[in-house]
Amino acid sequence: MNRRLSPETWDGLLGRRDLLRVGSLGVAGSLLPLGIGPAKERQAPRPGTARSVIVLWMAGGVTHLDSFDPKPDAPSEIRGTLGAISTALVGVSFCETMPCLARAAKHLALVRSFGPGNDDHFLSQALALSGRQVTPAQITTEPNVGALVAHLLGPRAGLPGYVAVPGTTRPGPPPTNEFTGGWLGREYDPFCTGGKPKNEDFTAKVKEADEEDFHLQALAHHADTGPARLAQRRSLRERLDASLRAAEKTGLADALQRQYRGAFEMLLSPSVRRAFELRREPLAIRERYGLTKIGQRCLLARRLVEAGARFVLVDYGYDPEYGNLWDNHNAPVQKHPPICKIVKLPWHLAGTDRAFAALLEDLAARGRLAETLVLFLTEFGRTPKINAEGGRDHWGAVGSIFFAGGGVRGGQVIGGSDRRGAQPVGPRYGPLDVAATLYQAIGLSTETTVHDRQNRPVPLCPEGRAIPGILS
Repeated sequence: MNRRLSPETWDGLLGRRDLLRVGSLGVAGSLLPLGIGPAKERQAPRPGTARSVIVLWMAGGVTHLDSFDPKPDAPSEIRGTLGAISTALVGVSFCETMPCLARAAKHLALVRSFGPGNDDHFLSQALALSGRQVTPAQITTEPNVGALVAHLLGPRAGLPGYVAVPGTTRPGPPPTNEFTGGWLGREYDPFCTGGKPKNEDFTAKVKEADEEDFHLQALAHHADTGPARLAQRRSLRERLDASLRAAEKTGLADALQRQYRGAFEMLLSPSVRRAFELRREPLAIRERYGLTKIGQRCLLARRLVEAGARFVLVDYGYDPEYGNLWDNHNAPVQKHPPICKIVKLPWHLAGTDRAFAALLEDLAARGRLAETLVLFLTEFGRTPKINAEGGRDHWGAVGSIFFAGGGVRGGQVIGGSDRRGAQPVGPRYGPLDVAATLYQAIGLSTETTVHDRQNRPVPLCPEGRAIPGILS
């Protein structure tokens, strides 16, 4: 009679404590989510230019009026004290906070009529991350778009199918991990380069100098565990696997077997390990991105894509040092500068402008932008009217995002907002439409059927429609 192994039994048989000493592989609740999908669901890509995806995920709600959609002719309580600047596109202006992306606007398909239609952080973030309709009860149960891509297309070049850099954002309260494989299973959670958050409630400080080591903790092996010893452990693991699979064909054993094997392959691969070593980059390149958290995360994303990563999410929103980066209500407890001042700081819009533009120009110079879809995504915009504390509140009616590279027809603006930046002019495009556009760019049909852990069929993207005009 087959005996189902409990996680405790599995850990005892496999020496999980030893494996965790090899590296910080207990990331995001699993050892290493490779994203290996069942063969019947693996898709040969349909025509699509993008081979890789980088999602610039700015959780918290980035202000659109102080970035990509300024309203210089609006009253002062809407426009604030910031001016508008010209871009590389005739007749299109950005806020003065975005000079680098203004010069790189030829790469952008800017969507100024994006919005989830609600003002709730959790719900809007789950919508954006999953590209699926969710209820409040489904915030952590619907798989991320990256998890679905990994499930359907699998890992590549020794890297997991879905990587999050660093994958430590925890909106709250209470702190909630929204980076999830959901009903696909925990093996499809992203591989988070930052490992476990150093402080999940974001009350302690993490020094800027710790940033690179924070990324590397997910791949570091113990000092007394060299490649030869690691290979011996892998051989033992494979012999154990063969015996255990004979007793249990499905369930936990199979999932963990894939995770352990993938963890060993990553640790043993010199090319994969090199991709995480930012010190290999010339200082001039690192400075071009900005010696900031967001700058170095974007640089790491580029290195991972070059190494073969299929789907990389750059995570920058709720920060242990700076708090809720984009949720700029300016409530007294936040201790933020007023909105028109905070956006000029190097860890706010000024830093993201520099980092995003450097990423696009670097990919283009290396001949990789045409095959890499870059998506800047946040959950919603901010209120047109600056509040009494000098901040802007949640605004789900309209906001701005952009697509670039990977088959995108750059140098255009799609949709718009009214003269106050309050409502869309023309159709509003939501998170489901963004996901549908992403799937089309990488060659996946939105009508694809996937199966959950109970083998129930679930449509990939039943309600989203690709945004017209984005893809060439």
